Amino acid sequence: MKFYVRRFSFYAITLWAAISLNFLIPRLLPGDPATIMLARLARSGDVTPSMIRSVELLLGSEQDASLWQQYLAYWGRLLQGDLGVSITNYPSPVIDLIAQALPWTLVLVGIATVIAFVIGIGLGAWIGWKRGTWADHIIPFTTLLQSIPYFWLALILVFVFSVTLGHLPIIHGYDVFTFRDGPELSWAFIRSAIYHGTLPAVTIVLSAVGGWLLGMRNMTVSTLAEDYITTAEAKGLRPRRIFFAYTVRNAALPSIAGFAVSLGFVVAGSIVMEQVFSYPGIGKLLITSVQNNDYALMQGVFLVITVAVLAANFLMDLLYGFADPRTRHNG
Repeated sequence: MKFYVRRFSFYAITLWAAISLNFLIPRLLPGDPATIMLARLARSGDVTPSMIRSVELLLGSEQDASLWQQYLAYWGRLLQGDLGVSITNYPSPVIDLIAQALPWTLVLVGIATVIAFVIGIGLGAWIGWKRGTWADHIIPFTTLLQSIPYFWLALILVFVFSVTLGHLPIIHGYDVFTFRDGPELSWAFIRSAIYHGTLPAVTIVLSAVGGWLLGMRNMTVSTLAEDYITTAEAKGLRPRRIFFAYTVRNAALPSIAGFAVSLGFVVAGSIVMEQVFSYPGIGKLLITSVQNNDYALMQGVFLVITVAVLAANFLMDLLYGFADPRTRHNG
């Protein structure tokens, strides 16, 4: 019980520190959302005092409040689910923009991450089992794919499959000309989303599979040198049983831990991939907020990413504590 209380306390403090930093960092930067919005309005015409007052009220200008008062007000709004108003898509609430972008990222990056993990673990275990054979030659190829800069790999795939062959679309998450009113719940839209998401998903899989494969291969080779594998072989157990029940099951434990943590980062999206393909996910939303100095949107995206990563780590700690009692005594 003490283990779980310690872990919960640790993550609660970490979450408080992350939210506090999320509040402080934008306020250390020059300007504020209201000032930026008024500057944009001034480019298109005169700005009256009533307009200034309206913008300050809507965007929460806090120039007359102390930092402590701003901090308390920030927590108050946060507990009510109010992440502010985006100046990039004014007057859309930040929470609505994140809710629109998050499903795209979760589906695309989440599925691609799972596929890369399954392929990497499966191939890595098999190559480790067949160590010293021709199968080892697969490793340099996957390592090369992993070492290629992400945007270069995406651009190469776009050039080959979109520009040269014309088989796959270049940008966006669906056919915007067919679905002019936005996403809808229909098989036609789902097919369009899968069609547009194929190339970004392949980019993620090719870039990520090499790391999972190499790590699993090395763990498999190390596990095969353990005494219990030798004992199983001496008992005359079938190679298939030794491979699955003894080797893969134990060699995959570190990879499973890393996979659980990587799922937390799925929420962050793939910033480079989403930017290259103009994919409407969290990564592109984050880039847009930075380019437009949209502090409220930046804070909202950072908060969602932080909570997701901490939640994934917290769940992994709990599962490890449940699976391995030694962790509870040493943690």
